[in-house]
Amino acid sequence: MVEKLPLAVSFTAVIHAVLLCAGFGSADFGERGIPAIAHHFNTKSRYEEAHPLLLRDPLALDADAVKPPASQCSALHLTAIIRHGTRFPTAGNIRKINELQKFVKSQARGELNILPALRAWKMWYREDMDGRLVDKGREDHRNLAQRLAKTFPTLLTKNNLLEKKVSFSTSSKHRCVNSTLAFQQGLKKHFSIEEDDLQDNYTVKDELMRFFDTCRRLLETVEKNKKAVEEVTNFNEGPEMKRVQEKLADRLQVPYANITADSVEAAFYLCSYEFTILGLNSPWCRLFDEKDAEVVEYSGDLKQYWKKGFGHDINSKSSCILFHDLFNRLETAANKHKSGVSVSEVVAVQVGHAETLLPLLTLLGLFKDNASLTSTNFDEHLNRAFRCSRNMPYAANLLVALWDCSDGLRLQFRVNEKPVTLPGLDNSSPLYQEVREQYKQLLQGCNQETVCQMNS
Repeated sequence: MVEKLPLAVSFTAVIHAVLLCAGFGSADFGERGIPAIAHHFNTKSRYEEAHPLLLRDPLALDADAVKPPASQCSALHLTAIIRHGTRFPTAGNIRKINELQKFVKSQARGELNILPALRAWKMWYREDMDGRLVDKGREDHRNLAQRLAKTFPTLLTKNNLLEKKVSFSTSSKHRCVNSTLAFQQGLKKHFSIEEDDLQDNYTVKDELMRFFDTCRRLLETVEKNKKAVEEVTNFNEGPEMKRVQEKLADRLQVPYANITADSVEAAFYLCSYEFTILGLNSPWCRLFDEKDAEVVEYSGDLKQYWKKGFGHDINSKSSCILFHDLFNRLETAANKHKSGVSVSEVVAVQVGHAETLLPLLTLLGLFKDNASLTSTNFDEHLNRAFRCSRNMPYAANLLVALWDCSDGLRLQFRVNEKPVTLPGLDNSSPLYQEVREQYKQLLQGCNQETVCQMNS
């Protein structure tokens, strides 16, 4: 167990106060509302873009999406593997934002109507914010907890919480620990539990939630190998991205040579941070149109595809330890139920990263396109399944529920609370044994130590 981190200060309120005291109104920095390009923000997307129903009511449930496999089914167990909530940029991205802001202030020219606002924008991100959870990220997890309590009312109960039949594990990173604490706060609120009645309780399990840190084959052949992501490099040097760079240079009235793919990415994701953290449709967003956003989004998806997705076999195999942990838990619950023994761990909540969840979804074969994503087939993949803006926003989640039904045990897999059908199976609530048969090879093999060896 690591030392608990504070639930942090509300930076949003502080920043708005600073801006107003400095004499800047919201019009200088953006207006409330959703940017037209918000559904292209890749892994830096709000959960609401993947789940629009929540824009009306953050605790709303899709009636069709939360149905059990059949009316005569009862829930036995739920495992929820969840990405942390909305966060600040990392220190590296904050440095890029700082350089971008200095460049625009000193170099941008012309009659661009938003140029005064861009020049007036003050750098407020600090390097010590480095990926920390923001207020919106806490809200992401508090609300998700309350929705899951309504979706699985016989599992996420007050008694099960107080009797510690609900377990919590997390990555050691502060954004994950604080997401876990926020999730627990959501449950306390839902059940009107006093703080003293349920102390914050979680276990740090980096071996599960950060398996990618210790998989040598992944580190050596993908993370440290530029050739492993050459498709990303080639696309960023290709015609689609060059056109976006030229359009951005034209809008800022600077020489084409001064705008790189990194400049484009910094401005694009600055737009996303201002929106997800402050709720602003920033002037930075108006530097891009829909076509530009599709290109930058594809560049981001290419990176995820080749570093964490289907691009290399080790990307998904590195999650074998988490795959086995999930199925061992399901098997324990199934065996206890068959033996007439009550299930002791009715819910397992595991909080990690995009790097935790995306390889596992890939190992399960979800969101796979017929053709690989490459630097030369952007046009073919405009409607691709592998789209992180939809599948891997902040607070993305994989929910696996085990049900006791009249015809046997059944499993339901949901991604971002929506049912998904596993490859090779014909519905979203297959028999438990059918799922085990489908993944037989992985269940019998997929040894973490073996797959992560350099000679495997």
